[in-house]
Amino acid sequence: MAAKAGSAFSRFIASTRELFAEEKDLDQRWQRLAPLLRELLADPQVREHSKNWPECAHKERAENLLFYEDPDFGFVVNGLTKAPHTRTQIHDHAHNWTLYGVLDGTETIERYQRLDDGSKPDYVEIRGVSKLRAGPGEVDLVRPWEIHAEASGEERTVAIIVRAEKAGGFLQGRYDPVNKKYWQGYGPIQIPFKAE
Repeated sequence: MAAKAGSAFSRFIASTRELFAEEKDLDQRWQRLAPLLRELLADPQVREHSKNWPECAHKERAENLLFYEDPDFGFVVNGLTKAPHTRTQIHDHAHNWTLYGVLDGTETIERYQRLDDGSKPDYVEIRGVSKLRAGPGEVDLVRPWEIHAEASGEERTVAIIVRAEKAGGFLQGRYDPVNKKYWQGYGPIQIPFKAE
């Protein structure tokens, strides 16, 4: 990431490393990380820099900007940009813990619940359980296997995402509620990029 000494990103990385060293309970660790991410999202220089982040593709495999991968704890910090009116597939992140923070713009975060028992191959029944309108500074914790989707609003949206490990190297769930279809695919392609 090559963050400047004392920058918001370098402070965030240092604080996150301290938290990961101290807190072994995963649920507590990720809940305690949320205020640290909010602090990063509140930094005006980070928002200003994000105006120059490239657009991420949103195809079968989305793209994420890869800002940082921790050599000791394995967590990564990603950036994600979305053009107006862009909606992700309904998906899960498999075993990967994820903290999703909106830096700029507004998104709708949808959550789903699986209704069937998973015994039929390639089949799924899900129903929507919540919709959250998230603006700058709001953070959403996505626990392993939670089914969700995000949609940008009228303007370009930018997010900073912290994951327990780099996505893209393992299969994640995909869901089509209309055709009751389930399949797996690899997560986002990681594009190394300097955040500042």
